[in-house]
Amino acid sequence: MSEPRITLEQWRALLAVVDAGGYAPAAEALGKSQSAVSYAIQKLETTLDLRAFTLKGRKAALTPAGELLYRRARALLAEAEALEQAAAHLSLRHEAAIQVAVEALFPHWLMLDCLAELGDAFPDTRIELFETVLTGTDEALLERRVDLAIAGRIPPGFLGDHLMRVRFVPVAHPDHPLHQLNRLLDFNDLRRHRQLVVRDSGQRRVDAGWLGAEQRWTVSHVSSSIQAACRGQGFAWYPEEKIRRELASGELKLLPLREGGERFADLYLVYGDRDYAGPATRRLGDILTRRTRTLCEQEDKTHEGR
Repeated sequence: MSEPRITLEQWRALLAVVDAGGYAPAAEALGKSQSAVSYAIQKLETTLDLRAFTLKGRKAALTPAGELLYRRARALLAEAEALEQAAAHLSLRHEAAIQVAVEALFPHWLMLDCLAELGDAFPDTRIELFETVLTGTDEALLERRVDLAIAGRIPPGFLGDHLMRVRFVPVAHPDHPLHQLNRLLDFNDLRRHRQLVVRDSGQRRVDAGWLGAEQRWTVSHVSSSIQAACRGQGFAWYPEEKIRRELASGELKLLPLREGGERFADLYLVYGDRDYAGPATRRLGDILTRRTRTLCEQEDKTHEGR
């Protein structure tokens, strides 16, 4: 295997010139002189026998070859940074802190039980828990802000294991006008009333109001939506597990839909980078998998017994 002819510092200089918008701001960002940055780029171009930049007026612009180098260099430096972090983890008994994103559909009590078990094994590891909705979980993974995530889908470039299937049911307060119709309901009935929706926590803000109801309240947390439904302020689909107490107490009642009376969503366990995951991150993944499997088996037995 031949030795690399371009150093990481030279690739870092290439990225800085592009990201900062020129040699002078790149030098400032890197804490180097402008001549040092210029020399790094010149040496890179000479070694590879190609031009990475061309001048457009007073600004340096990437050539087609430079655009390819830029994309590959960004991936190379990200991998080098990840490798250094992995080496740092290997030199320790455990991670000082781990970041976890959890889709709001996942049972909160189960997540807390899993964290409690992890705390017994790794009492000194700090946990940062991000409760996310829809694309917010994707973004946390794609932006490398979390070590582990429970997501409603697996983003491009990642692998994940299926954790559980979540059953949604439509409900409203027993005194809600929809219940007073005393018949099977269709979607036209629902569209005439206020739908309660949980906001996407991602920057793209994907609309979760799939029914298309004109009247709609959008809130940031499932708990806020459930409280509003219990006060008769709208109807919604909720994960059945999250409203069992409200159904048992009579605060919420299943809506008798003619069709579409249940919906399902899958949740997956996704590592930010499994190869570089530390011992605490891997242990939490194992705990989540084991405890979720046990819960699903118990629920399957309950449904079979009905």
